[in-house]
Amino acid sequence: MRCLLRRVTEARVEVEKSVVGQIKTGLLLYLGIHHKDSSEDLDWITKKILGIRIFEDGDGKINSPISESEGILVVSQFTLFGNLKKGFRPSFHRAAPPQDAQQIYKIFLGKLENEHPGPVQSGVFGADMSVFARDDGPVTIWLDSSNKDY
Repeated sequence: MRCLLRRVTEARVEVEKSVVGQIKTGLLLYLGIHHKDSSEDLDWITKKILGIRIFEDGDGKINSPISESEGILVVSQFTLFGNLKKGFRPSFHRAAPPQDAQQIYKIFLGKLENEHPGPVQSGVFGADMSVFARDDGPVTIWLDSSNKDY
């Protein structure tokens, strides 16, 4: 499972020019699901997202995790598993098939909704989406459940 995590002051997702998800301050997550991902990957990435200390504390230092007043906006992004090994046209064969990925995506959203006391919003799985965001910092973190070394 891969997640590109962005700290934002605001973000929204539109489908056919209609807003389907939006947050103010919080995290914008692009989530890619690998065809071999398991519940352990899901648990690991959820724990990292909710525990990552990239928000300012009372002293103005980046030392706090997301709070209940901050939101999470999740966008499905199979292209995070794009592979350019054989040239310039990406191959997405490592991404989970859509029906499997959608099921895991729904479980992921449910975990976030259960474990994060603040708002959790999402795009529409498999839709052609427009994402608008205002980065804060910018702070951008890459998470990969199959490569936990960084």
